[in-house]
Amino acid sequence: MDGTVLVADDDRTIRTVLTQALTRAGCKVHATSSLTTLMRWVGEGKGDVVISDVVMPDGNGLEMLPKIAQDRPGLPVIVISAQNTIMTAIQAAEADAYDYLPKPFDLPDLMKRTARALELKQRRPRGPEPEEAERPDELPLVGRTPVMQALYRLVARVMNTDLPVLISGESGTGKSLIARAIHDFSDRRTLPFVTVTAADLSDLEGPARVLARVKGGTVLIDEIADIDDEIQARIVRMTEAPTDHVPRFMATSQSDLAAAMEAGRVRQDLYYRLSGATLHVPSLRERVDDIPLLAEHFLTRAERDGAPRRRLGHEAGELFRAYSWPGNVRQLENAIRRLVLTGRAEEITRAEVEAMLGNQPEMEPVLSGGDTGKLSASVARHLRRYFDLHGNMLPPAGLHARILREVEQPLIEIALEATGGNQAKCADLLGINRNTLRKKITDLDIEVTRKRKLM
Repeated sequence: MDGTVLVADDDRTIRTVLTQALTRAGCKVHATSSLTTLMRWVGEGKGDVVISDVVMPDGNGLEMLPKIAQDRPGLPVIVISAQNTIMTAIQAAEADAYDYLPKPFDLPDLMKRTARALELKQRRPRGPEPEEAERPDELPLVGRTPVMQALYRLVARVMNTDLPVLISGESGTGKSLIARAIHDFSDRRTLPFVTVTAADLSDLEGPARVLARVKGGTVLIDEIADIDDEIQARIVRMTEAPTDHVPRFMATSQSDLAAAMEAGRVRQDLYYRLSGATLHVPSLRERVDDIPLLAEHFLTRAERDGAPRRRLGHEAGELFRAYSWPGNVRQLENAIRRLVLTGRAEEITRAEVEAMLGNQPEMEPVLSGGDTGKLSASVARHLRRYFDLHGNMLPPAGLHARILREVEQPLIEIALEATGGNQAKCADLLGINRNTLRKKITDLDIEVTRKRKLM
């Protein structure tokens, strides 16, 4: 890499790591813990790329982006942040950041993005400034796992396009929230957002009434796969209806619409009109590491609304992570509400969680339709869906390592559980060297608990 990089972060370790890595790659680096110093450097014409944290001692990095764009048009800014919410990704996109990465970030990934920024040195056209008064204080869409961060980036990319959006995911994952976020932070945010069900289109005049209500805003068709063929045909005609103000169409579905189309349950013409961009909202089983973060979010919100202060104990938190959550985020939120209202002590215990979850529904099989096929078939479906999520773009680099990690970690955890935490027996069961197992346990941050097992 050739160029000068300006690094602004109040964490000395991050400044040191980035300075060393970028210097080894051939860059000149200026690093600071102050936004004031960063802005002075920018004003003096220094730097070809900026890497900046959001929360700094003397200000907010996102708020500096318009000033940087004014002083130095075309200067790429890569935002890094420990605020792992969809709001940060959206605000970074709206402020015209070149790129956004959550902390903890992958250093090789950040280096590749910096290299691309140095090569391009050209920013996207700026969109209209957001109107602060119309923003909600927060969105209940939080997560630091790779699948959620990938979703946030896709939301930011499709936000200000006119592409129709198809949002899939299990019940309770937040599909409607994603749709609302796309609308509320898009160029159409001052226009109506209208959610449509089959009942709204049950008569011939239904489509015309919907178009009159939406006035060029956004139409969200709820659970498109559950709508019968006649009404699907009306939706197709509605997307083609000539109007003075063409709305944006979005749809949600719990089922795999591509498979439903192949099975004849969804019209081909409807599917292709709605799947301009496809987003998959992961289940809690796909983002287990976000459960403590979500639980803390709901506990804090309950306390803010006047409920007693409560926190998850360690064992209670582990039980939360191990549960299947068939109702996903909605079920988790309701569970937290019950625990807040039914307990007295500040710490939520494992016994409380066991009693509460004992009355919850069991998880349905992950493979629907009685599918007892090979693991490879399930993995193939997962990977095809993952690639489909990115539309015409490729997923982030490093896919091989990420997929292997997703398979390897639960394999080792379950094998350790089956052998009572005995690493020698676990290594023998897996057919790997014991030292190799120890290294994988460390690299994957797997907690080993010794238990007496009947073996």
